[in-house]
Amino acid sequence: MEFVKRADREKSPEEIERDEWERQKAKQRLKQAMTIASPIFILLLWEMLSRTEIIDSRFFPPPTAIVAAFFNMIQTGTLFDHLSISLLRIVGGFLLGAIPGIVLGLLMGMYAPFRHFFQPLVMALMPIPTLALLPIIIIIFGIGEMSKLVTIAGSVFFPVVINTAAGVMNIEQIYVDVAKNYGAGSKDFFFQVALPGALPVMFEGIQMGQAIALLTIVAAEMMGANEGIGYLIWTSYKAFVITEMFVGLILISFFGYFFSLLLRWLQAKLLPWRENG
Repeated sequence: MEFVKRADREKSPEEIERDEWERQKAKQRLKQAMTIASPIFILLLWEMLSRTEIIDSRFFPPPTAIVAAFFNMIQTGTLFDHLSISLLRIVGGFLLGAIPGIVLGLLMGMYAPFRHFFQPLVMALMPIPTLALLPIIIIIFGIGEMSKLVTIAGSVFFPVVINTAAGVMNIEQIYVDVAKNYGAGSKDFFFQVALPGALPVMFEGIQMGQAIALLTIVAAEMMGANEGIGYLIWTSYKAFVITEMFVGLILISFFGYFFSLLLRWLQAKLLPWRENG
């Protein structure tokens, strides 16, 4: 240990800094390797347990059989049909819930009358699961695509509006005072202070919203659809085609992870100071 300390004292500041950078890079590579290794280990363990019948392969088919079913569904075109309609519903419902949620959240955070008027309604409706309202939604909008979009939008709306309002209300008072002192109008305050100040907390609500949208679309398609990933999972379960059921489940998991990464990338672009911090 004494020898190492003496060797460090003999190094130049540039060499010490380079060694520290190399150590940090090695740690980062180790983290990346562990991130990749963990799912591979789970898949290999699953394959081995299923092939040796330690777990029942009828209910937990080996991953290789699921991959084969995945490619077979691509060749027949059934997977694209289910996937495309589900993605359209997810994106459409998410935008239908997130955009009004952001606007109302900003208004509630900026103006006390809006907050006092809408807050009781939001707090009263938020605990009700959107799927519990599905019969009413179907009565109003029918059994077509609009009812599914509204179901997803209702699930996304509440976390977005609450987090956006909280983000505006948590803006430091000094920024509000500076805007007032410089004579900022409502439009300038909205776009230059409220919206940027609310973005960090708003993105937390949007992240929650996209996760809830995936949960909702699967449940909605199970109960009232004739195509989509949720419909695929449910009909595969009923027909005991377990490999195709797992294909649907893994696709939902993949798109949840993909959308999360996409939102993190967007957050890094819009909020570079948070990444640097």
